[in-house]
Amino acid sequence: MPNLARDLIIAKLEKALEDARAQQRMPLETMPAVEVERPTKPENGDFATSLPLRLARSTRVAPMEIARTLTELMPVDEVVERVWAAPPGFVNFNLRQEWLQGQVLEIIQAGESYGAIKAKNPQKIMVEFVSVNPTGPIHVGHTRGAVLGSVLASILEAAGHSVTREYYLNDAGTQMDLFYASVYARYMEALGRDAQLPAGGYQGDYVIELARQVLDQEGERYASLEREEALKLLGDTARERMVNLIREDLLRLGVDFHVWFQESLLYESGEYRETLDLLGEGGHLAHREGALWFTSAALGDDRDNVVVRSSGAPTYFASDMAYHHNKFVKRGFDKVINIWGADHQGHVSRLKAAVGAMGVDPERLDVIIAQMVTLKRGREVVKASKRSGDFVTLRELVDEVGPDACRYFFLARAPGTQMDFDLKLAAKESSENPVYYIQYAHARIAGVLAKAKEQDIDWAKADVSLLVDAHELNLIRKMLQLPELLEKIAATQEPHHLPHYALELATAFHWFYENCRVLSSDPADRGQTLARLKLLEAAQLVLARTLGLMGMTAPARM
Repeated sequence: MPNLARDLIIAKLEKALEDARAQQRMPLETMPAVEVERPTKPENGDFATSLPLRLARSTRVAPMEIARTLTELMPVDEVVERVWAAPPGFVNFNLRQEWLQGQVLEIIQAGESYGAIKAKNPQKIMVEFVSVNPTGPIHVGHTRGAVLGSVLASILEAAGHSVTREYYLNDAGTQMDLFYASVYARYMEALGRDAQLPAGGYQGDYVIELARQVLDQEGERYASLEREEALKLLGDTARERMVNLIREDLLRLGVDFHVWFQESLLYESGEYRETLDLLGEGGHLAHREGALWFTSAALGDDRDNVVVRSSGAPTYFASDMAYHHNKFVKRGFDKVINIWGADHQGHVSRLKAAVGAMGVDPERLDVIIAQMVTLKRGREVVKASKRSGDFVTLRELVDEVGPDACRYFFLARAPGTQMDFDLKLAAKESSENPVYYIQYAHARIAGVLAKAKEQDIDWAKADVSLLVDAHELNLIRKMLQLPELLEKIAATQEPHHLPHYALELATAFHWFYENCRVLSSDPADRGQTLARLKLLEAAQLVLARTLGLMGMTAPARM
């Protein structure tokens, strides 16, 4: 695994600060945190730090004087070719060309694991996502969370953490009862019996289809049972079929889970009762108005919340508290990341309050809210409504544009922003479509390498010191950003940066390819040809790795 140039430069800065303090050239009471960034303009170097600007007030030394002091204390070496101070108080760094060239070999040696890093504090992390009630197929709105969760989990694993992907199966409660009653009504209708959908029931065509499937495969046996018994048995069958459909649809998108956790187990195992007892013993529950309340206002929430209704039925929040008791206390996850839809925004603060009341640091729970998706076909808006049955399912979306386009476009926007998904653009096979543009870069490389092999060209011992063109070096620089980016995403939980990096990497390759001839029949160009084939081998690895982390394919031809 190549060393991160950023970390090498940070180490140089930290040593320079220590030397400056030891030589009494800088009055430092404590050592500051050192950060570097990649400048947007090439003339400002490969890396830069604004540390002198941050230290000016505490040291009472002019920023440029601090910058010059640090520069003097950081000699160039085999990694850094140049260090200089720049107004109003920056220190800039240029990487040595020979070091950059050598990283091509390091990338190839790392192979498919390139970009993986060792976490300083590896954690046991759960990422819980999708978790839609099994009352209907996965639709477009749920798909965004499915992509975000699966990619974030992959990146956290690449960053050295142990990750569990989990789907919380809400198989208890009012919505499930409505679903069972809706399927039962459609089942009786299919038999020619009078039946009426319950108020607020599920009206989609999929409910009719599901009822007919049950009738075809299991006959009329539920019709002869008492309604309550029929609802339970038919409901179990309908729920199992719907869960299987959800599982199949998610697999079409390349999304799978380690655990499908059933809500009903919280009640059957007694953990629901155990959680309420724990909160009650801590003084966090109160009986009012015939109901049981969680006194979350005392813990910083804007109001108290009902956990058990006056009817004796638990609320969704009650089971959610028990579920998080199971996550943190029973299964011992260090960090839990929930990815929820926009309609759950208001639940975040009360759940964090509940986690804190259980004796768990609320900072160990992170909730990512995925905002709404507007589906378009060109300028035409395609509406989605689960209850009315007028919605586009995940399966239909994947069939129309493919799983790779689904994953890229849902991932490319920060989850906190509303987004438009253009079906027309996602299906285009042109450079206008970033999915096509990125995958074409990989296919283009694969084609060149395949042609070189057909010509019996062996680039195993290529001399990478011949990679001196600006386009070659820029491609290397871009490839070296992947480990840094993965570390950043793991820390910030912002996977939307990865598709943007993929586009930049593909652009760097296409620019190189358009300006640097790879295969040449001129014997005088032999060394350069071999070096560029070695560069392409590395670029193919990094592109494939980036696409793989996004759950996308890396085609050999297009």
